[in-house]
Amino acid sequence: MRFSINVPNFGDFSDPRTVAELARAAEAAGWDALFVWDHVVHRRHPRPFGDPWMLLTAAALATSRIRLGTLVTPVARRRPQQLARQVATLDAVSGGRVIFGAGLGGPLEDEYGSFGEPTDPVVLAGRMDEGLDLLRRFWSGEPVNHHGPNYEVRDVTLLPATVQRPRPPVWVAGYWPRRAPMRRAARWDGAVPLFTDARHGHAPPLDQVRDLVAFLRRQRADRDGPFEIVLGAASPPDAAKARDLIGPLVDAGVTWWDERHLQGTDDIDRLAPILRRVEQGPPTL
Repeated sequence: MRFSINVPNFGDFSDPRTVAELARAAEAAGWDALFVWDHVVHRRHPRPFGDPWMLLTAAALATSRIRLGTLVTPVARRRPQQLARQVATLDAVSGGRVIFGAGLGGPLEDEYGSFGEPTDPVVLAGRMDEGLDLLRRFWSGEPVNHHGPNYEVRDVTLLPATVQRPRPPVWVAGYWPRRAPMRRAARWDGAVPLFTDARHGHAPPLDQVRDLVAFLRRQRADRDGPFEIVLGAASPPDAAKARDLIGPLVDAGVTWWDERHLQGTDDIDRLAPILRRVEQGPPTL
């Protein structure tokens, strides 16, 4: 089990200097990764927003060990060529420490509809799949030609390639028990499931986690290589209660615990309470 810190890219964390401070503290306290959200507008949170790649670049320059990434980037609302350059640049700056989290994003009306973009999840899923394949090819440093329903590429080579070979790990998010997003995740390097029965910051039901892990293992029966299953919530401050919560998830097959704050609280985008939690270090199993 490895442990990450998860923060939004708004409020206090819209400032790259604040994210760099948090990243330094996370590395010193023994956390394995820092993840930030990737929103451009969120009507429930009318606060300052920061660009996630600038935030993570500041974190990369302030650290040397922890992994860095987004949970998650809505691939469908970005141009794949620009996104490929941002990720490759961060991978270079960090010395190969990027994990790329991908999803549809949301709320769809805010993130897409506000700018005249389609909000149909089926359309966005098609863009996402095509975009992910283009990212993989762009990161290779090899020439890319592509003619698809959403994107056109004519003999383009994007250099430098990513430091990590053949590419940074790609983790895909989606709501369980919906099968399609988890089938997509199984084709890549990790799954970041959200659960319809558990709000952000709350642990999902253990029986649903077991069902999910079994589903992912069936989907990957003919695939080799490591595969991460990432779950998260706000862990209990009491060490024994934290072990009681996370231990059974490890037994079920979860490989990362992503420390989160309860959505809807004033603490979710404030440095002081999250920094206190970070400095306490990850849960001890």
